[in-house]
Amino acid sequence: MVSPCHSLTMRNEFATALAFLTILPMPNIPFDAARFTRAGRWYPLVGLLIGVLLFLVDWAAGQLFPPLLTATLVVSAWVALTGGLHLDGLADCCDGLFAPVAPARRLEIMRDSRSGAFAVIGVVLFLLLKVTAVAAVAAPLSALLLAPMLARWTLLLAARQPSARNDGMGSGFAAGLTGDVFVFAGLSVLLIGALLMLRGAWRVPIAILAVHGTAFAAILFARNRLGGVTGDIYGLIVEVSELTVLLVYAALI
Repeated sequence: MVSPCHSLTMRNEFATALAFLTILPMPNIPFDAARFTRAGRWYPLVGLLIGVLLFLVDWAAGQLFPPLLTATLVVSAWVALTGGLHLDGLADCCDGLFAPVAPARRLEIMRDSRSGAFAVIGVVLFLLLKVTAVAAVAAPLSALLLAPMLARWTLLLAARQPSARNDGMGSGFAAGLTGDVFVFAGLSVLLIGALLMLRGAWRVPIAILAVHGTAFAAILFARNRLGGVTGDIYGLIVEVSELTVLLVYAALI
């Protein structure tokens, strides 16, 4: 039997994960660094919840509008639900990672709140890709559930990598990440993936393999350019992981 105290702790962890990864209204829980890290176990399930909401938007909009407009509304809801958190990281990475300067200078560029030309171009192209991919997916339910869930699982993979700087939220999250958090999140991904496969979603294992390949490629690129990962790299990995799932489901195979 789960004790009331343990149940409250888990609810607070889940609420912390929701408050950090979405704009959904949550109870005002005082910040606690240890709970913030433990909340990582719920990241894939928060991603699954995001996917459910996105599918509802896709279904409702699809009753009224053509596919491309429906896809645009879905991606708009996607950005709104997450408060643009990961898209901001993508923009900073576009500015910093490709700059022909030393790693320390790249980190300074990525910390700058101003957006340069690479950031604007990168975000616009990325959103165009995401909209057209959503419009072309072969199985919207499976794709929209899997993309945000797998992407938030990759946050934990990224947190296991060396940090490029010793300060910042990403570094603090990684420092307290324990094995039980990792295992709980991983089992959640495997369970949901298995349930989707039972429904005949044969693209699920392909998407899982593709996401892991994409995430580790982004991690290696970041380590080469910065010497490690940062909070902005976390955002980049989430965004490219989501797009990878959508491309797998949009592919003519």
